[in-house]
Amino acid sequence: MTSDSLTYKQAGVDIDAQAEALALAREAIKRSATPGVLAEVGLFGGLFDPAKVGCADTVLVASADGVGTKLEVAKRAGIYDTVGRDLVQHCINDILVQGARPLFFMDYVGTGKLEPAVVSDLIRGCADACTDNGLALLGGETAEMPGLYTAGDFDLVGFIVGAVARDRILDGSRVAAGQVLLGLPSLGLHTNGYSLARMILFERLGLGMDDRPESLEGRSVGEALLAPHKSYFHALWPLLKEQRIHAMAHITGGGLLDNVPRVLGGRFDAMIDRSTWETPALFRTLVDGGRIADAESYRAFNMGIGMVCFVDADRADEIQQDLVSREEPCHRIGEVREGTGTVRWSDERSS
Repeated sequence: MTSDSLTYKQAGVDIDAQAEALALAREAIKRSATPGVLAEVGLFGGLFDPAKVGCADTVLVASADGVGTKLEVAKRAGIYDTVGRDLVQHCINDILVQGARPLFFMDYVGTGKLEPAVVSDLIRGCADACTDNGLALLGGETAEMPGLYTAGDFDLVGFIVGAVARDRILDGSRVAAGQVLLGLPSLGLHTNGYSLARMILFERLGLGMDDRPESLEGRSVGEALLAPHKSYFHALWPLLKEQRIHAMAHITGGGLLDNVPRVLGGRFDAMIDRSTWETPALFRTLVDGGRIADAESYRAFNMGIGMVCFVDADRADEIQQDLVSREEPCHRIGEVREGTGTVRWSDERSS
């Protein structure tokens, strides 16, 4: 090599750092393997046999997502594995609402300068969430792109594939007037609304990650913001197998107002009574601190409800008790009526 020879590392891409990050996360990835995985870590493509996990002759359901600017909170805290878990569990919920069992997951990390410890934590968080929810981390990509990302910046994206029997697909076609809406609580913001939340907490209120304002009832700002995006798979899968749920809505970006109508089909309205659950402290802090209008708050945030299930009225109490027995609290938040495909508030507050 001559004195003026350039290397890829001098251009900002450290191949050895990529290999180190993968090596650090390799054991966590291996732990996520299920019987359907046919390939070792590190091949060009992941191989998966659905028949080996009982999913032959089914319809595949796929989704992709990210965790948005929750990454900025993770960077402030110096905690990275939790957002990997958030990503997987968000994606699980996105296909669960269509009746699908998750099979495998793939991750993508893009960064300006690859820090092996940071990237391995991101991947490990993904792998641990896959292990906990019974799907495989089948593969992924780590890309170091100086000039596109600045040093310290990174993005995290995930792709999930699941399977559902054709006659058990949930697409809104089973929604009917008179059904009851059960709301399962969120653990916090999950992975939506962080740009507004950061503006309110850090800029308008001048709070730091370690501050514990009285309004958060004992939690620090960092603890409240990094609360995980909950997976509802273990709680709801037994009910889905028994076909006791007719439709579901994952309450992500757009809140209750935009996500519940996805399954109403323009034929029904969801009458929701907001007095049936207590708005968690974090959301009250954000609404008050940002002086957010009522309608805006229910589109920007989930306001304490992470999943909505549509069930028969005569089985609602039984299903609610079933969930509570498995330590999954839920609220009876409303009902379905004939309509035009919108969410309407049945409580006294103005919308």
